[in-house]
Amino acid sequence: MARMTTAELRGYHQICGSDGAMMVIACDQRGSMRSLLTSDKDEQAKISNDMLGDVKADITKYLASKASCVLVDPVCAVPHLVDKGLIDRGTALLIGIDASGWDTSPEGYRLSKLVDGITARRVRELGGTGGKIMVYLRSDTPAANTHNIDILDRVVDDFAGEDLLLVVEFLTYALEGESPEAYAAKIPELIQGGSKICLDHGAKVLKIPYPGSPESCAAVTELAGDVPWAVLSAGVNHETFLGQVDVAMANGASGVIAGRSLWKDCISLDRTLTRQRLETVAVPRLREIQAVIGRHRAPAVKVA
Repeated sequence: MARMTTAELRGYHQICGSDGAMMVIACDQRGSMRSLLTSDKDEQAKISNDMLGDVKADITKYLASKASCVLVDPVCAVPHLVDKGLIDRGTALLIGIDASGWDTSPEGYRLSKLVDGITARRVRELGGTGGKIMVYLRSDTPAANTHNIDILDRVVDDFAGEDLLLVVEFLTYALEGESPEAYAAKIPELIQGGSKICLDHGAKVLKIPYPGSPESCAAVTELAGDVPWAVLSAGVNHETFLGQVDVAMANGASGVIAGRSLWKDCISLDRTLTRQRLETVAVPRLREIQAVIGRHRAPAVKVA
C-alpha cells in the first residue's frame, strides 16, 4: 500500500480541518455547472470560462472559506483565485487536472481526459496544495479500463516526482445496453473494485462515490488500510447525502469532498442572488455536514 511522504502528508493535513477530517468544497465542474446555471442550451453556450470563474470565486469566498479546502479546475478558477486574493489564506487549494467530459471508445467505454498542459509542476506553480485526478472505471470489465489506468499511472508518477499531494477519484458508469436495475445492483461491487484498482496503482488519498451500504463502506476501509478516503456527493439531495456521510464516517471514511449537493440550487447568473443563497442555504448545509463529521471525529472527553 502506498504511503504518503512527509511533503504529501503536510498537504493532506492542510486539506483537513482541525478534527483531522477532510471537508473539501468541490467546484471543479464545468459542463455540469453550465447546465445548473441555465437549462437553455443556447444560453449555456454563452457562459464563458470567465463567467464560470466568477461563480467559483463566489463559492470559494462565501462557502469554502467555512471549510478546510476548495477543489477547483485550472481552466476557469486559477490563477485568479490566488492572484486576486479571493481564496482565504487558511483555505487549502486542490486543483483538478481532469478535463470536462469524456471521449467514447468504439465499444462504448468512457475514456478519461486531462486538461492540456496541467502537470504536477504547473499545479504547484498555480499555488495548489495538491492535485486531483478523476478517471472512469468499470472494475468488472478490464478492457474498459486500459486507457484510463494508463492516464492514472502517468499522473501518479508525475505527482510523485514533484512530491506533491494527489487525490485520486474514480467514477463508475452504466455500460451500453445495461439496465438501470442491473447497474444499480452492481454499485457496491464496482465501488470496492474501483477502489482496489486505484490503490493498486498508487493512490494515497481516495475520493469515491458512496459505496452503497455500511458493509460496503467497511469493505473499502479494509481495502484502503492506512489510505484515507472521502465520500463525494454526486449531486444527490442534501438530506440523502447527510445520511451517506453518517454511514461512511461510521465505517471508516476520513471525510467529505462535496460539491453540487451543497450549492447546486444556490448558483445563478445573478451574482447577488448566488452570494445570498450561498450564505443562507449552502453554509447551513455545510454546518450540518460538519456536525455529522464531528460526531465521528470528536476527541474523547477525559473524566477525572
